[in-house]
Amino acid sequence: MLNKLSSGMHSISNGWTAVLTLALFAAFIIWILPNQAEQAEAISGGAGSPDSSFYYSAAELYAMAEAYGPEGRQAYIRSRFTFDVVWPLAYTLFLGTWISWAFRKLHAADALWQKANLVPIFGGIFDLFENSSASIVMARYPITTPILDSLTAVFTMTKWVFVRGSFIVFLVGLLIGVFFWVYRRKTA
Repeated sequence: MLNKLSSGMHSISNGWTAVLTLALFAAFIIWILPNQAEQAEAISGGAGSPDSSFYYSAAELYAMAEAYGPEGRQAYIRSRFTFDVVWPLAYTLFLGTWISWAFRKLHAADALWQKANLVPIFGGIFDLFENSSASIVMARYPITTPILDSLTAVFTMTKWVFVRGSFIVFLVGLLIGVFFWVYRRKTA
């Protein structure tokens, strides 16, 4: 299944999709994320958000839920199933496309590096797990949700490892690509 997923990402990754996903990613960064950050700050009352933390305990998650209040929790949940469904898709497509495109040019088709395009996919999947579990905890508050309250933090941490890892893989691929491009130009 992972081989098919990686191959599928490679099959859709070309110069045009790279440009399109870059434009989509840039639009989110420039116009949508600042607005979402402002709204999140308003609903959280400065209490923070599970999404932007690297690690938090179940007690800290419940403290956030308390600080949000009923309206804030509803706004948080609504945001997880609107904006925060589209955002993981946007960054996953951007990173997956660019990694696929760059690594296809750098490595043989059967090279293990070709599977590096799965790293952002795992980031997006764990982001959706995080959104779902945090929303359940917020919806049930003040009733506790044992196990899921702790898993939410694990999902968040895992998401960040894969998302940040994706950017590292992307930058490494980009640097290697630029190096080979310069090298080929000098030897030609």
